[in-house]
Amino acid sequence: MATVNFYLKEPNSSNETPIFLAFSVGEKRFKFSTKKKILPKFWDSENQRPKKSFVGAPELKNDLKSLEGDTLKIYTQFTTLNEPFTLEQLKNKLSEETNRKPINRPLTFFNFIESYIESVTNLRKPLTVRAYNNTLRHLKEFQSRFPKKRIDFDSISLDFYNDFTDYLTKEKNFSVNTIGKQIKNLKVFLNEATERGINTKLDFKSKRFKVITDSSENIYLTEEEILQIYNLDLSQSKRLEKVKDLFIVGCYTGLRFSDFTQIQPENIKSGIDNKGKPHKSISIRTQKTDETVMIPIHWTVEAIMKKYKKNFVNSLPSANSNQKMNEYLKEIGRLAGLTEKVQTTINKGGKRITTSAKKYELVTTHTARRSFATNLYLQGFPSISIMKITGHKTEKAFMTYIKISPEQNANKLREFWSTQVKLQVV
Repeated sequence: MATVNFYLKEPNSSNETPIFLAFSVGEKRFKFSTKKKILPKFWDSENQRPKKSFVGAPELKNDLKSLEGDTLKIYTQFTTLNEPFTLEQLKNKLSEETNRKPINRPLTFFNFIESYIESVTNLRKPLTVRAYNNTLRHLKEFQSRFPKKRIDFDSISLDFYNDFTDYLTKEKNFSVNTIGKQIKNLKVFLNEATERGINTKLDFKSKRFKVITDSSENIYLTEEEILQIYNLDLSQSKRLEKVKDLFIVGCYTGLRFSDFTQIQPENIKSGIDNKGKPHKSISIRTQKTDETVMIPIHWTVEAIMKKYKKNFVNSLPSANSNQKMNEYLKEIGRLAGLTEKVQTTINKGGKRITTSAKKYELVTTHTARRSFATNLYLQGFPSISIMKITGHKTEKAFMTYIKISPEQNANKLREFWSTQVKLQVV
């Protein structure tokens, strides 16, 4: 029986090594170069195929499968002739076949991105993979809209950057931040291709090939407004009551929706403070940053946990989807009287658009986290300590995240000065 196997020339190498085909029938065998190379860490020796984490895995798998099929097909052709043949003849025939149908075809820009997305599907969060696919779709739509502007690695220049961002602005009517996300993802693809030696054009590293951003004007809730929601009697509507209580947990933990809805009994830690008093904290590894944070349990959160202790193993109500919770929060905000008019401004489609809405219409699950950070900052809690919980890496990023008005900032400075010792003029 004839068999085809694949193996690496140097399986312990730290560099790329050739992939060989091994054909055997009975005691006769020959080896054949596939003209392909791979880093051993990306090779699955048991299945004799590249691992899913290898960018280009689908193409390489197809190439090896095709080569295996050609080998067995040629062997079958020789055996049906009922004439003597040598393995050398079979090997030469295989070489002729592969020369007519070359295996070493370069990855194009688009199939590289497709391969990359497939390789990280199980390694990245679903939202990240979805964002990658959205960027790929916008790039393909741009190519279809302007067929003469061929997109490939050697054409990703500053001119392309200007054309693509102009297209996203004027034809897609995207906001500045949405455009910035597309460029950010594009840079992820290009960096990966560059590290693998597939891309050699480095215009994307220019300061002018930048991820543009626009400071968002998302709202936060003051301590008074949060307590208005907390004190709201929603006992006649269990769906709203559960959402309200989970929102309050977010307001006093600073956790994202994906984290405060996943708190388990093992995340609740007990301890003794410096004065010998018992206390409890939430210790959780966050999904987005994969870092462990510890947050003392606020009295409102403690009351909510006590309320649900008999009904849920983690002492917190089960969550709806983020989308459904955002819908219910607007209803809760209206009932709590958050009817103040709020103006927001956004750069979209190349225009600066100002809109006005009632505050409750702008409340989302993320408002809880932003309120947590902003209120603590206004109360004088150290920024660096807040950042340990929110996960912001730089104070600059943190300051653009929290929402304080110029008046609030002036008041904060005024309070600071009032604590300083007045200098006496001698």
